[in-house]
Amino acid sequence: MGHRTLASTPALWASIPCPRSELRLDLVLASGQSFRWREQSPAHWSGVLADQVWTLTQTEEKLYCTVYRGEDSQDGKPTLKELQAVRRYFQLDVSLAQLYYRWASVDPHFQEVAQKFQGVRLLQQDPIECLFSFICSSNNNIPRITGMVERLCQALGPQLIQLNDVTYYSFPSLQALAGPKVETHLRKLGLGYRARYVSASAQAILEEHGGLPWLQQLCKAPYEDAHKALCTLPGVGTK
Repeated sequence: MGHRTLASTPALWASIPCPRSELRLDLVLASGQSFRWREQSPAHWSGVLADQVWTLTQTEEKLYCTVYRGEDSQDGKPTLKELQAVRRYFQLDVSLAQLYYRWASVDPHFQEVAQKFQGVRLLQQDPIECLFSFICSSNNNIPRITGMVERLCQALGPQLIQLNDVTYYSFPSLQALAGPKVETHLRKLGLGYRARYVSASAQAILEEHGGLPWLQQLCKAPYEDAHKALCTLPGVGTK
């Protein structure tokens, strides 16, 4: 199985109405929010979202999506439930045009640069992936962070599917990140001092905070409360 393009397999794609002014894939997926998307074909971005492998592309007015369900699964365009995961990831229910208008009305500098950077929005990422990716970002740059996160997933994440010569993995669970000898293993993979923070933070979340539900409820907490709670974890500080 190989990476698809919209032109080669149109029947396997579904579209979401979304003008480019509301979302620019190239600006959002390669800007250092997430580190797991690759432009495998021109303007076609492939990566893992909600434990499935996707390829995304866009026209001026629509976002196109195709999902790979595995060798033994039936091919078909994404379902409405699967597309909802894409909508949540990009927070497409939030009007960027309205936000840009509001910010430009109170910030002359933003008004000046906004037209050059349309379609930039925050991703609503999985909290585990977001937290541990940014522990890897300490004193680092995007290419190196990307490599570290990829090696972390290859070492500890469940394998999903292989497309062409690229194998995709889910992000590791808290249990996998907190496992025995994880720090030593991650140091060998080039994470350096960050390896200790990855292992220790996963252990702290599981042993002191009750696991994933703690992270999930922080997603809904007031900003200052979430910030304070996250800064108690090893390797997390002000930024």
